[in-house]
Amino acid sequence: MTGRVDLGNHSLQTYIDGPKGAPWLILSNSLGASAEMWDPQIPELGKHFQVLRYDTRGHGKSDVPPGPYTFDQLVGDVIGLMDKLGIETARFMGLSKGGMTGLGLAITYPERIERVVCADGRSDAPPPFRAMWDDRIGKVEENGMAGIVEGTMATWFTPDWIEANPQAAGQIQRMILSHEPEGYISNCRALQGLDYYRHLHKITIPTLYVGGSHDKGAAPDVMRAMADATPGGRYVEIPDAAHVANINAPQAFNRAVLDFLTEGG
Repeated sequence: MTGRVDLGNHSLQTYIDGPKGAPWLILSNSLGASAEMWDPQIPELGKHFQVLRYDTRGHGKSDVPPGPYTFDQLVGDVIGLMDKLGIETARFMGLSKGGMTGLGLAITYPERIERVVCADGRSDAPPPFRAMWDDRIGKVEENGMAGIVEGTMATWFTPDWIEANPQAAGQIQRMILSHEPEGYISNCRALQGLDYYRHLHKITIPTLYVGGSHDKGAAPDVMRAMADATPGGRYVEIPDAAHVANINAPQAFNRAVLDFLTEGG
């Protein structure tokens, strides 16, 4: 089932899979992606959950409200969707920017989120990280989304995966190119303001960190430190995967997150 949900000053495109009456699981996409990035997970996740995917603001078929955006707004969008759709509580999984949104939910709305998976995500924005986004923004301002496609693909996937999956790689490139530059840039500004690391000790819900062994955007040592800073936090490393581990190594990724998400029924 697909549909747009009006949150007041903007609407988000949503997709719902899985059996009615099952527990809710919300999936949040990375920067430069849309809800379709979760296609490799839906067949398995849909056996256990009602899965709500949404194109985050500024992405896919969702609206592009004026920016810059903040993580308070991205977190608020999730709560707004839950309220509009009558979802009292849910499990949540996000990748990169989506995973960071999950940390914000865990910190701010633990009564609404039962457990969270932060995949290939950071929790802070040190100066080199902020400078990287300035570089990305400059390239998009100069050349549109075409200016960052090659670099994004090199960050998201290992060279072996790109070589072995030319059709899928081409589809993902088209997904990246489909976004409005304004929405992409506004989300980059949210990433520059990321400041969750100092709050990780406040998290009270079960939290899993998952990351690719070759991830340069959220390196394994960064994610291990985040797990160590989170009470009861766990870290699972996905071998031979880069930043978008759910597509780069879907079987290993699915095993890791399903074991965690299905704990407790």
